[in-house]
Amino acid sequence: MRSVNFVFASAAILFGLTQAAVAVEATGTWVRPNGETAQVSQKGGHLYCTIVKGKSPGFEMCNGMAKTGDNTWQGGNMKHPEMPGFMTFNGTVTLHAASLTIKGCAIGQSMCDAETWKRK
Repeated sequence: MRSVNFVFASAAILFGLTQAAVAVEATGTWVRPNGETAQVSQKGGHLYCTIVKGKSPGFEMCNGMAKTGDNTWQGGNMKHPEMPGFMTFNGTVTLHAASLTIKGCAIGQSMCDAETWKRK
């Protein structure tokens, strides 16, 4: 019985290590809380988020954000479709297993807004 438990425990550990090694990718199609669809892509290590379906098709929310960690991109190239076009925000994009959190701040960290996107 002990050897059977050891085999199951070893298999569970191996499965867990295999799952941890699978990288989660930010690229792909995501859905904003308002129902719009956004396409996320990476070019040269930078992140781009463009609305492809909804009220603001073609609008780039994230433009060339730099990768600062395993699942994090930051930069001052973030815009919001409901704000005037001249406004840019210091943004942070954080990738989770099944979601993407977009946070933009103006005037330092005093005025921030965030939303979580779900993978389509």
